[in-house]
Amino acid sequence: MGGEYTAEFSAAEQAQIDKEFSRLAGKSSTYLDHAGATLYAESQVAAVTQQLQRDLICNPHTSRSTSDFVDQVRYKVLELFNTTAEDYHVVFTANATAALRLVAEHFDFEGEGNFHYCRENHTSVLGLRQLVQAKRIYMLSQEELLLNAVEEKTPVEEVRGTEAAVGNSLIAFSGQCNFSGTKLPLALIAQLHKHGLQQPGKCVWQRNADEAAESASKLNHYVLLDAASLAATSPLDLQRHHADYVCLSFYKLFGYPTGVGALLVSRRGAAVLQKRGYFGGGTINYAYPHSMEHQLRETLHERFEDGTLPFLSIVSLLHGFRTLKRLVPGANSMERVSRHVHSLARHCEQQLRELRHANGAPLVRLYNNAGYEDRTRQGGIVTFNVLTDNGGYVGFGEVACVASLHRVLLRTGCFCNIGACQRYLQLSDDAMDAIYKRAGRVCGDYNDLVDGQPTGAVRVSFGYMSRLQDVQRLLQMLRDSYVNVKRQQRIDFIANQVAQLPKPLQLRAQHLQPRLLQLAIYPVKSCAAFKLTTAGESWPLTEQGLQYDREWMIVDMSGMALTQKRCTQLCLLQPRIVRQRDQLELHFNGRDDAGFVSVPLSLSDQAANSARCRSKVCRQPIEGFDCGDEVASWLSEQLGVEGLRLLRQSAQRSAPSGKQQQKQLSLVNQAQFLLVNRSSVRSLAFEEPLDETVDRFRANIIMETDAPFEELSYTQLRIGDVHFQVDGPCQRCDMICINQRTGERSPETLTTIARMQSGKMRFGVYVSRSHDDGTDGPKQQQQLTCGDAIAIS
Repeated sequence: MGGEYTAEFSAAEQAQIDKEFSRLAGKSSTYLDHAGATLYAESQVAAVTQQLQRDLICNPHTSRSTSDFVDQVRYKVLELFNTTAEDYHVVFTANATAALRLVAEHFDFEGEGNFHYCRENHTSVLGLRQLVQAKRIYMLSQEELLLNAVEEKTPVEEVRGTEAAVGNSLIAFSGQCNFSGTKLPLALIAQLHKHGLQQPGKCVWQRNADEAAESASKLNHYVLLDAASLAATSPLDLQRHHADYVCLSFYKLFGYPTGVGALLVSRRGAAVLQKRGYFGGGTINYAYPHSMEHQLRETLHERFEDGTLPFLSIVSLLHGFRTLKRLVPGANSMERVSRHVHSLARHCEQQLRELRHANGAPLVRLYNNAGYEDRTRQGGIVTFNVLTDNGGYVGFGEVACVASLHRVLLRTGCFCNIGACQRYLQLSDDAMDAIYKRAGRVCGDYNDLVDGQPTGAVRVSFGYMSRLQDVQRLLQMLRDSYVNVKRQQRIDFIANQVAQLPKPLQLRAQHLQPRLLQLAIYPVKSCAAFKLTTAGESWPLTEQGLQYDREWMIVDMSGMALTQKRCTQLCLLQPRIVRQRDQLELHFNGRDDAGFVSVPLSLSDQAANSARCRSKVCRQPIEGFDCGDEVASWLSEQLGVEGLRLLRQSAQRSAPSGKQQQKQLSLVNQAQFLLVNRSSVRSLAFEEPLDETVDRFRANIIMETDAPFEELSYTQLRIGDVHFQVDGPCQRCDMICINQRTGERSPETLTTIARMQSGKMRFGVYVSRSHDDGTDGPKQQQQLTCGDAIAIS
């Protein structure tokens, strides 16, 4: 079977590795974020401590022994990447990001060169755009880069063309995508050196819009390889793949120390890396204080290592190299590490594919480019999102909470790689604007779902100390938490242990509970809604439901209630409740020329100046007050129907026979409230804005959960402090075929619902306030507030 795990290490080797990381077993933790930072071995830090206690390690300008230690580390770095000091310089930096910045600040484009970067790159690569002095800046996709990946055996020293170059272009890409684990074939480096880019990509900036692009054949092309992710668990042979610049962070290799990385610069790359601007101590032969004259050091790493090196951290790296070699013995330790992490990732991916809900729907959606069969194309990273049994997405923030409480340490979000996130989640540029500009998501937060679509993913990644048991614990956590488990059970599980979560996740846990997104009051039956959409906005409740909901209705000259089934234009009649003036205003389709009319909100004022009349709703007689000739004439004129009158309900009525007669109703058809789940509406996939589709269902209470149609299984719920019972699903009629913004009919609405509900016309649920709501005060004083948490049972 393709996904079976193949052990790379012998039993004795595995036992030795496990011994070095016994703290994981002691804390019963599963660590699955090696792409973020791998773990240090216990003997590694013990050896560092012993050396610090034993040796006199001080400033390398003072101590020859310290300088020798630093030189040993440079040699070890070159050895790791199968190269020598004759071919590459090693410049120590704070991390891979600092190495990238160094190239951007000092690369000499000679005025005509361009900068090209891969879309699926770390944010630190995107940041280079702010510094490079390029003529143009281009973005390429991984596919466009791969078009240039032609296997060639041309020696590096022969790849340059003979035509005189007019500038230098820089091409930056990642050897391994830190989002998906996809590896790019490094054979493209020689191809890029020789031919440049056959497809330069999308131009995102240029110095002069009128200039014509230079031919790629007239430019020298240099490659900046971001190896931070690749080098952590894969061999990198710089004798075969002669990148001009290679950046890395050592904590990704050894776990300890942090705060030190390196930039490897080829002899070719060194020729166009010109130190500009600032210089620090140790980088110059001399600098006059009385003039601007100074002279930089000759050796490249001495010119670019400003200030005193973090020499204690650099010396500590020796023990990282030694520990890796001891725990993963062999001619090429990194080759063995690569086989190990790839085998774990391949097994994990296959097992995730097999996880299913009870209805057979997949539990996860996986994100990768080339699959897991070829180790040269895929590293030890598995990225996915959890799905509901209806195919909706579970927010990665919820998964992070569940994982943390199960002591499974993994990473969620976009992993500082927004381009890869956009690509794998298939987010359009407009969708990106909706997420980051309109919904306010920022890198590193837990704003995980916007309009039901994920803004990031869940990533697990492996190191040489990872074990098969780590994969099994991840799988068990997902089964226990998401297979045949109701969401409310997970929410309760998290809520009961919220204090154990990291602080950022505590905040996310508070928002896992579904919330009241919107309240809609329909003062005039069958007309448009008066909406509350801002968090914190409240509305009073009465014995009949939301205050003023369906208290008025329009009747024809025969006294029958007028509805949208007979007059679709009613949806354009827009009531506005103006409490300051104690008035209900009626506007028509936002037209200023139509003016508006108003009637008093006070029932006593209405009764004092109105005649009593009778009508029917759902065959039940109702008593009401006629609202007068002025509003009647205005309604007839706007709707184009003669003889219309506006009536206001004057007495309560009970629910129809058999429909919980203890409930008092306004002019609604069946129940006090109608609840709709935006996730259910979204699943209909109508070709119109989601809010327009939501409006079709004319609900009072609009919420949103991860799972479409889960509201059909509710029996009780609590919104804030108000308790409700669910009276059953709403059987829809063709009124939902009317677009509430335009009045146009679209008959496919009903057929779509029927198809999704196996022939049933159900959408939304009726709810009523429960008598046993646990409150002492009169119900008239209760209210609902946008943003209230909704507890389901």
